[in-house]
Amino acid sequence: MKRLMTICLLAVASVLGTSAQSIYDFKVKDDVGRDVSLADYRGKVLLIVNTATRCGFTPQYTELEAIYEKYRAEGFEILDFPCNQFGAQAPGTIQEIHQFCTANFDIHFPQFDKIDVNGANESPLYTFLKAKKGFGGFDANDQRGKMMDGMLRRQDANYAEKSDIKWNFTKFLVARDGCVLKRYEPTEPMSLVEADICMEVNPVLSNIMARRSVRKYLDKPVEHEKLQTVVRCGINAPSGMNSQPWIVRVVEDQKLIADVTEVYKKANAEQVKRDKDFKNMFRNAPNLICVCTPAKGGGELDAGLLGENMMLAAQAMGLGTCCLGGPVRFLLSNADAKFFIDRLDIPADYRLNYIIAIGYPDEQPEAKPRDEGKVKYIK
Repeated sequence: MKRLMTICLLAVASVLGTSAQSIYDFKVKDDVGRDVSLADYRGKVLLIVNTATRCGFTPQYTELEAIYEKYRAEGFEILDFPCNQFGAQAPGTIQEIHQFCTANFDIHFPQFDKIDVNGANESPLYTFLKAKKGFGGFDANDQRGKMMDGMLRRQDANYAEKSDIKWNFTKFLVARDGCVLKRYEPTEPMSLVEADICMEVNPVLSNIMARRSVRKYLDKPVEHEKLQTVVRCGINAPSGMNSQPWIVRVVEDQKLIADVTEVYKKANAEQVKRDKDFKNMFRNAPNLICVCTPAKGGGELDAGLLGENMMLAAQAMGLGTCCLGGPVRFLLSNADAKFFIDRLDIPADYRLNYIIAIGYPDEQPEAKPRDEGKVKYIK
């Protein structure tokens, strides 16, 4: 009976956690038992941490407070959830824990009521967080990481395959829009955590880090004024000797996009048939920004800077983009699509280089991993 009850509680927590669409759907209890909606933190960069007062990682409170004081004025908050599940290292009431933390570490960030982060009674918030960012492993090159891995592997040889919180001071970084960005194990250096926080609180850096290639769009054209703003940001990109070796054509004509898509469908019937979501040949985007460079060559670097400026501007305005090369090859090689090229009114000494699909996004793609090992600093 007890086992059945445990299974039921786990199921309820899982449903509550995984059915939520956003971190702002959750309510938690503060240190005096009042309900607090996480929607109150909308627009803030959040670091959510499960803590303990008698852990080897407890000194991280000092680093957390330092980071909090450094970035709180820029819209950063730390949400502290004491948890007694790991070695019973968070004993006492939340009031006792809070008194200990203020007396020993002079913390000023909010502490919430004690919770479970794993198991039958786990907080639905943590069910959600773990579903968004599972366990990524400990750094095998770090001595503390090796120690944690050895300890946990002795308890459960398959521990690394589970998304459970492994120990105290696991952290989740949440962007201003509520997107769960990263999970940090307690052994990861706080300098790394701070570097990511710095990127998120800085609007320029966070915009760069948030941009993704979008391939699903709402059936809603972008307003002319917004397209003008995006292009204006593009043409203000750096250009060698101010030569501006590019021209730009913005397609707002929906019929033109539809007509050339019919040509594409005839030439790629099987491919289109396999794509149940196919609307047009430009990743279904409602608008296009076509960038051209000199036909004799050159200008590609400046055109790249132009395009990146436009895509970042679009991101800052809530728009999605995707840089396309395949449609360009089709347009330049298929004689039946010549009417599209003609309509762009490209001078004879220029050639279509790439197309940026642009529209209101209908997806939020996850970031793909980047290989920082390809970077070397020459000092």
